Amino acid sequence: MIPYRPEPFTNFLEGQNMRLINEALEKVQIELDRDYPLVIGGEKIMTEKKIISINPSAKNEVIGRTASASQELAEKAMQNAAETFKTWSRVPAQHRSRYLFKAAAIMRRRKHEFSAWLMLEAGKSRVEADADTAEAIDFMEYYARQMIELTNRGRKTLVPMTGEDNDLEYVPLGVGIIIPPWNFALAIVVGMTTAAIVSGNTVVLKPASHTPVIAYKFYELLVEAGIPAGVVNYLPGNASDIGDFLVDHYLTRFISFTGSRAVGLRIHERASKITPGQIWMKRLVAEMGGKDAIVVHKDADLELAAQGIVASAFSFSGQKCSACSRVIVHEDVYENVLNRCVEMTKQLKVGDVRDAEMYTGPVIDEASFNNVMAYIAIGHTEGRLVIGGKPAGDSGFFIEPTIFADVEPDAHIMQEEIFGPFVAFTKARDFDHAMEVANNTDYGLTGSFYSRNRGLIERARTEFHVGNLYINRKCTGAIVGVHPFGGFNMSGTDSKAGGPDYLLQFTQPKLTSEAL
Repeated sequence: MIPYRPEPFTNFLEGQNMRLINEALEKVQIELDRDYPLVIGGEKIMTEKKIISINPSAKNEVIGRTASASQELAEKAMQNAAETFKTWSRVPAQHRSRYLFKAAAIMRRRKHEFSAWLMLEAGKSRVEADADTAEAIDFMEYYARQMIELTNRGRKTLVPMTGEDNDLEYVPLGVGIIIPPWNFALAIVVGMTTAAIVSGNTVVLKPASHTPVIAYKFYELLVEAGIPAGVVNYLPGNASDIGDFLVDHYLTRFISFTGSRAVGLRIHERASKITPGQIWMKRLVAEMGGKDAIVVHKDADLELAAQGIVASAFSFSGQKCSACSRVIVHEDVYENVLNRCVEMTKQLKVGDVRDAEMYTGPVIDEASFNNVMAYIAIGHTEGRLVIGGKPAGDSGFFIEPTIFADVEPDAHIMQEEIFGPFVAFTKARDFDHAMEVANNTDYGLTGSFYSRNRGLIERARTEFHVGNLYINRKCTGAIVGVHPFGGFNMSGTDSKAGGPDYLLQFTQPKLTSEAL
């Protein structure tokens, strides 16, 4: 088997690659405004109630309409998944892995097509969409290999005992509920789903209501790869209709969730309660966001730091849980770093991502737009606006990249996740003060530290309390297998997606000892 290597990103400066992505966009445009079913056990079901997906770059453009499940259909999906688990759980791990290898190969051949869907449904630029699709491919390739490795771990790690044959195997759990976010509408959907099924579980996939079409396209790909009916049940639906129902269900063995802190904590609370017929403690694998900081010491490469800040704060309009929303700069170089970031931000173009000149696109919907604008209003009372702060056109949900300076560490815009093109700057007296400010948050997902001082770098490794710490580079852009991803505190369960321990959360170790 070929060793795992991350999928390379596409260089769109090459004319051939730009031509291919533009052709894919044209192809996808023809397929817009169609209806999609939910799928239970391979049965496609249409409903009168629909979820309508809108292009956030063009508010009047419908991407597609998906069926919306009721509790009755959710019950049918749960029962089907539980029945399918009886057979799927007994399929050898190597066989399950081959399905993922096949699916990855198909997606690699259709890479630009999936990226085009991400551009239209999620509002991602070419570069951001390509990275999303590459990550989806990586998850399948990596988890397939990890499952094969996990099957061999038991005999490698057990201490031999004369007169006994001992075997430790990692067996699947049961039915899982997959609740992915809209911001990585392909990569995280793929990662959460395939980690569960390659481990031998069956799932009910409830896609984000903003991006259900790209999730359906992934489901179709799994069918093309040969995944048996019922292993993945595609169940779009409003959270108010089926969300609690799925979490509470007695057949639910685990919930894999990525999204907001409020929803994650609600799931955590409900999943801890035993319902009639339930004979296990439900597992929760949760990633719940961040309030990520970049710290710049006075001896840092200031140009490199400014580049990292702008990229981390404003790529994909700041709609990443890893995005930089706080910048903590040593007071001696504060104005230099701030001014350079402002200069760079002035060069960013915001608009419909079908235009290749646009650096970034819209926020996802009107509610998100209003939320970011509300925080901008708060920012005027808590800091000094140095750039941005206004809508950037009315055809979509566009907002100018926004920087507030001279913000106190305890301010709302320094403490609360905003999820938009918004970053706040504050001064630090010294390294100790910078760490105090950086750790002054309920979250602990990502962070960056810029310095040339080896002693301070080593201190940051210990004292900067985040799940993913980056030194002298941006705080976004985790690569599967290279940067296992997950955070501390209210950022979630630190599940480390894309890491060597991730599949353990979807299995349970079983020891069998036979006397010889």
